[in-house]
Amino acid sequence: MDRTLLPLGDSALLIHFGDDIDLATNRRVHSVDAHLRLHPPAGVVELVPAYATLLVHYDPLVISYAEVAEWVRSQMDRAQEAAARPRARIDVPVRYGGEHGPDLRSVAELHGATASQIVRLHTSRDYTVFMMGFTPGFPYMGRLDDGLVTPRLETPRTRVAAGSVGIAGAQTGIYPIDSPGGWRILGRTSLSLFDLSAAEPFLFAPGDTVRFMMESLDA
Repeated sequence: MDRTLLPLGDSALLIHFGDDIDLATNRRVHSVDAHLRLHPPAGVVELVPAYATLLVHYDPLVISYAEVAEWVRSQMDRAQEAAARPRARIDVPVRYGGEHGPDLRSVAELHGATASQIVRLHTSRDYTVFMMGFTPGFPYMGRLDDGLVTPRLETPRTRVAAGSVGIAGAQTGIYPIDSPGGWRILGRTSLSLFDLSAAEPFLFAPGDTVRFMMESLDA
């Protein structure tokens, strides 16, 4: 698989694996991430996996970009998918529509469908957690059925309730805490996605498989 190493500022290296939301590419990202975490050299501070990139933060007072790049190149081909965290399957009960899903009706109208048809599409397939984002424990999942692909809200909300299940573009996700957000909200789950006191604070991890289950529908 092609990959490119790029400097990002004076204290980070970006490993670029591709440009698309692709399951095989994303699995490669996380297998390399898992392998690099096993024996990082002094000065490597943090690794941040995304859809098709892996960001390596380092301390330039301890290790140089050239040394980090050499370490990455020497380790990448040794990374095996088996080194990644075992994947879990998680069912997510969702209350769709009404106060729990304020955008369900508008999404249905946008696609010339009924609320029930939108819910049926959203619950009709398994989703892969590609990456964790912008708040602690937020899972970016895909890919949506083509009939559900929907742009973000033009004006983000200042507050989206914890547990809200949303869609944006070809992705779906769940807000783990109350926060601003621009995804279109279809429903809400009672599951807790983020618990700082737990041994594993995040409910989801990259590579997990998620299935949404309709708990109720207030259309």
